[in-house]
Amino acid sequence: MKASATLLILLLSFTCFARPVAESEEEDPYYLLSGQADKAIADGDYESAAARLLEAMSVRPDAPENVLLLSNLGMVYSFMDRDSLALSTLNKALEKAPSMRTVLANRAHVLLKMGRDPEAKTDLSRLIEIDSLNAEARYLHGLLALAANEDSIAGLDFAVLESVDPQGLTTAIARAALLTKHGRTREALPYLRRMSSLDPQPEHFAALAETLLALGELSEAGEVINSGMEKFPDNAELYYCRAKLHRDLYELDRARADARRAASLGIPAKKIKELFK
Repeated sequence: MKASATLLILLLSFTCFARPVAESEEEDPYYLLSGQADKAIADGDYESAAARLLEAMSVRPDAPENVLLLSNLGMVYSFMDRDSLALSTLNKALEKAPSMRTVLANRAHVLLKMGRDPEAKTDLSRLIEIDSLNAEARYLHGLLALAANEDSIAGLDFAVLESVDPQGLTTAIARAALLTKHGRTREALPYLRRMSSLDPQPEHFAALAETLLALGELSEAGEVINSGMEKFPDNAELYYCRAKLHRDLYELDRARADARRAASLGIPAKKIKELFK
């Protein structure tokens, strides 16, 4: 399963950075360099961040806190799209601390980015064993289970996720995905509405509109499409949804105009043809 746009965005919040902290850092080069690396990460200057982290570890090569710096270095390499080096760095960190949650979470992130889902799922399973209420791990593990048609496992993960974060975006995405897969579209509606409210992305507006159209809720579908198009006036999926809406309202000239616009924005011709069968 390749990560969706939503999943990729959420993976950023799943990434964990941590560093050792001393009572006084003013004159200790190890902590000064760690702090400089933090600032460089925050500024998006990943080359400098990697250099400072390597310098810090060279100052104190046997420091047990280096596992945290290795974990951070792995994620810095990932942000630089040096994923093989990121993975080997995180592997070194896990050799030092096999059960450290931060490192397991970050390695799962990198493995997902690399499309190595089974290995990512193994790390997430281990993370859940260590911390059964870890919301991010439950979310990602459940999505991977759902993609593998392990719906009962996904259901268990999402139930825990909802108990931990009942109003969260990841809970809404997870529940909507599971319910929609099982054809329980009306039950999915509250979660789809929450998705577009909490994270007003075009794909969330389109998913909600498509579901409303399928259920014959044309008035609300129109409102959702209009709201989405106010924010994203050139989104192909929203034009496609509006073409569907006009078709269902028997406004065929408007439907065809929106369909042409959707096609020009990238909707496949086969999908456009299906609108008017």
